Amino acid sequence: MQSLYMDGGHFRVNGIRQHYLRCKAPGLPVVIVPGIVSPAALWLHVAEALAGDGYDVWIVDVRGRGLSEQGPHMDYGLDACTDDLQAFLPAAGLSQPLVVGHSMGARIGARLAARSSAIGALVMLDPPASAPGGRPYPIPAERTANLLQAARRGEAEAYLRRPGVAQWPEPLLRQRAQWLASCDPRVIEPAYRDFHEQDVYEDVARASCPVTLVAATASGVINEAEMARFQRVQPALAVVRAEGAAHQLQAENTDLCLRILRQILPKGVRHTS
Repeated sequence: MQSLYMDGGHFRVNGIRQHYLRCKAPGLPVVIVPGIVSPAALWLHVAEALAGDGYDVWIVDVRGRGLSEQGPHMDYGLDACTDDLQAFLPAAGLSQPLVVGHSMGARIGARLAARSSAIGALVMLDPPASAPGGRPYPIPAERTANLLQAARRGEAEAYLRRPGVAQWPEPLLRQRAQWLASCDPRVIEPAYRDFHEQDVYEDVARASCPVTLVAATASGVINEAEMARFQRVQPALAVVRAEGAAHQLQAENTDLCLRILRQILPKGVRHTS
């Protein structure tokens, strides 16, 4: 079957090279913002499925990942990543798209929704719920760093097949092993710092668009108290429980992830002037 992948490229936005992949369709635009060490290529199977439903799907390589700019000169904090997304949307000709952010990407989406009206709706897939005064993010930074170190030695596939490491299905595991080495290890420390020092609850409370929170119940990233806190600060928030899903639900629980997204995302055809 021919792939729905039709496009990809770069924009010069916010002073950096920003790479994207795109699965074109005539429907509403959806922008996927991946997590801490997830290049855009690892979301292509989700984008293709949504494009098959008619959505016009863009996946961004967050700075320091995939084919976007990286290096020692870069600011990898979440505010800089948010600036990138804010600049990317008009460069791509997107006005108030639907944004689907996973993990760190959800934090980026929430920060943009709090600061501007650039987003039409936000879906937060299992975002880190850590914040000042809260519990630490339960996925250790050391685990993420070890994974990238293995990838950069050319040993990612063997590492990902070790006992105790979440087993992605084939061929997604091999695809992950191939692309992990494209991530700059320097992205980890500032992301984890900002998970704990920035207040995601304040961002959600100030969001200028409808927000849906999807909690992967088997991941431990969001607990019941944190879900309740999100609902207290934003009473209009919709909460969906992805029962039995892992944090990397787009890969380990793809069918469930797609079913939830298809329930959440509004239908319709993009109106162009």
